[in-house]
Amino acid sequence: MLPFGLPKTDHLEPTIEPQLKPIQLVETLADLYLRLGTCLESEKSLICIEQYSILSSLGDPKLLRRCLRAARQHAFDVHSKVVLSALLRYERREDEHDGVSPMDCSSFILECPKATLESGCDLNSIYDHCKCYQECTNSADAQISKEDELLTLEEDSDISFCVGNEEIDCVRSKIAALSTPFKAMLCGSFIESKRSKIDFSQNGISVELMKAVDLYSRTKRVDMFSPKIVLELLSFAERFCCEEMKSACDIHLATFVNCMEDVLVLIEYGLEDRANVLVASCLQVLLRELPSSLHSPKVMRIFCSSEARDRLASAGHASFLLYYFLSQVAMEEDKVSNTTVMLLERLKECATLKWQKALALHQLGCVWLERLEYKSAQCYFEAATEAGHVYSLAGIARSRYKQGQQHSAYKLMNTLISEYKAVGWMYQERSLYNTGENKIADLNTATELDPTLSFPYKYRAVSKAEKKQTKDAISEIDRIIQFKLAPDCLELRAWFFIAIEDYGSALRDIRAMLTLEPSYKMFNVRLSGDDLIDLLNHKVQQGSQADCWLQLYDQWSSIDDIGSLAIIHQMLVNDPLKSLLRFRQSLLLLRLNCKKAAMRCLQLACNLSSSEHEKLIYEGWILYDTGHREEALAKAEKSILIQRSFEAFFLKAYTLSDSNLDPESSSYVIELLEEAIRCPSDGLRKGQALNNLGSKYVDSGKLDQAANCYMNALDIKHTKAHQGLARVYSLRNQQKAAYAELSKLIEKAHNNASAYENRSEYCDSEMAKNDLNMATELDPLRTYPYSYRAAALLWVVLMDDQKETEAIEELSKAIAFKPDLQILHLRAAFYESIGNLNSALCDCEAALCLEPDHKDTLDLYNRARDQAIHPQQI
Repeated sequence: MLPFGLPKTDHLEPTIEPQLKPIQLVETLADLYLRLGTCLESEKSLICIEQYSILSSLGDPKLLRRCLRAARQHAFDVHSKVVLSALLRYERREDEHDGVSPMDCSSFILECPKATLESGCDLNSIYDHCKCYQECTNSADAQISKEDELLTLEEDSDISFCVGNEEIDCVRSKIAALSTPFKAMLCGSFIESKRSKIDFSQNGISVELMKAVDLYSRTKRVDMFSPKIVLELLSFAERFCCEEMKSACDIHLATFVNCMEDVLVLIEYGLEDRANVLVASCLQVLLRELPSSLHSPKVMRIFCSSEARDRLASAGHASFLLYYFLSQVAMEEDKVSNTTVMLLERLKECATLKWQKALALHQLGCVWLERLEYKSAQCYFEAATEAGHVYSLAGIARSRYKQGQQHSAYKLMNTLISEYKAVGWMYQERSLYNTGENKIADLNTATELDPTLSFPYKYRAVSKAEKKQTKDAISEIDRIIQFKLAPDCLELRAWFFIAIEDYGSALRDIRAMLTLEPSYKMFNVRLSGDDLIDLLNHKVQQGSQADCWLQLYDQWSSIDDIGSLAIIHQMLVNDPLKSLLRFRQSLLLLRLNCKKAAMRCLQLACNLSSSEHEKLIYEGWILYDTGHREEALAKAEKSILIQRSFEAFFLKAYTLSDSNLDPESSSYVIELLEEAIRCPSDGLRKGQALNNLGSKYVDSGKLDQAANCYMNALDIKHTKAHQGLARVYSLRNQQKAAYAELSKLIEKAHNNASAYENRSEYCDSEMAKNDLNMATELDPLRTYPYSYRAAALLWVVLMDDQKETEAIEELSKAIAFKPDLQILHLRAAFYESIGNLNSALCDCEAALCLEPDHKDTLDLYNRARDQAIHPQQI
């Protein structure tokens, strides 16, 4: 069962992350906010992309999507709109949705393929629905009546163009109006201005083309010609500088681009004749086909070489933004491929700003490091460092280490730690070049500074396993798995379970791992997860589908999310077309903060749905999760009209609840939840509905009804109802009963950090402190404990000035690895209270960079700014 043995500490090392990691993140975010407020409108889109690149290291899809939406909102040129629209679509993994073609419109201006081809934007309506039309020209004002057209065509000809043996009669003034060169030739001092016949036989122009030129000169229309003739007109217009004709051909040809085959035919014409809109339309299809288009050699020839980039640039379509998108997708698909390297080289060539150069160079360093080309990697990391990216020093150190220069790598990291305020990754990197107790000390410091780094846990766990302390190794890796689910940590724990012959637990972890990343390869790509599952199935008794449902009920009730994921994975093997199971997967993954995997499961549920009303529900959840609340409501209502179901009513109630409700709206949500409960469903979902209903009753002051809901939920093993019931007891001033209720939740729940956090509200300060310390130990990403401890110190500050620093440090611990809006706001308020207005303003600006419309922070920011400007009025 261990064909490759257990992992060894000598083979473990953390990856150099391919994102920008500012050494002073809060100050960087504050600077971005200030620049967004003072820059020109034309500069805002690119600053939003800079913000996106900096926040990418935090891995928050909702935050990143907000950056992309803002970038798209402020994009004026067609090229940027095309790229950003496709990027938004890619981030939503729309390509995984069956029955959706690349050019399908989502009905929103932000992603509408037709709206992107129009330059300029209306900032007030950017979040509105778009108005897609079946035909390009549908305005009566834009059409010429047949009568007017006939009158135009009957105009007397006064010049002929000879092509071979045929003469094409034209109107001199009309042809002259096509361009400055024609005007000079036909109406200037050239000999042709005196002639009534001009020989065009030597210009490579066909009779059909010249007739089309004549007809266009009279009607200013190209929609009556075949695509072949329009292409010839485009080349003619480019050759003879007929800008109006070129624009008309360009726009018209763009309407023919709908699929990859169209692109591969038309883009060459567009690039040859520098037809901006046609090339934009072709790019749009290619980008909206990602990642599949990335694997086409013909497509990559359009992007990858320096010559290809120059051709795109001549048509106005080579940019840092384009190659940033392409290279990110390429790195996700295959980090070490030649395609990835070439796209990153083009990214470097397009980089003009300092941060752009730093990003391109750093990512090239990461790719060459993965390709084991250490000298090349070192050169790129050094160039990125010169461009101001301090984190690239870790890449330099790693490259030197790989070339046998361990002491040089250690000295470099030592210098870095001494020169800058220490952060977790610095100690993590130095630990690679340290030995013995010093190595472990560095790893422990790294975890203390940044508990989200997985490498220190993995190293300590493997180190214990090498000493035959396998159970201790499992406990160590458990520390990070319980708050940050990652495939590599689940894989490692599975190997430990196999080593102690706990095959059931190993199988659980591998199934959960494959749910997160279905194509994950284990043990350095030498073994697939599915192959290991086949081996373990012989060691573990397999239950029926009915047995699995019972197990799922138990695991869900005990809030064992990993166990629940594993059971659903097993059930999907037996019944792969079950959309309901995919939907359950998505709910669990959202609870575990695995948002990309959750979105993938929702898309699969949508693809597998067996009825229209069910599909509408899943589409509604996708819309809700991507910020389209009104559209999600519409989907729920449409589903209810087709069939009244639990999930449709629940979706509608949940979506309506996501706002500040007045009493009337709150009553309506209660009615919806009651209606949902009356519909057929299983205990898992009804328990959730009862829990939500209890919460609404509490908000409405109906404590008896709320208590009944929570009791009913507990009767069907919805364990989280203990939390709601505790709240009811607290509102009745029964604090001991509330504390006892949450103690029951702690006993039952497998994941109980939130229970400890909630229980702290119902006990004395010392017990609350212990509960919150436990919550932080179980899940360092929970921000409330840091806020509570800092707030508690505020009361001491007046009596002991030394506590000021202690209170700030408590908040700074969390901000160092998770710049949370609420924590930044609280630290800013504390800075304001002690008169440190510069720091208060900086924290406010960083918080507003994350959430520009946060009212409390805006109020604090304006107040602190007024105090800084008028200190004498304080």
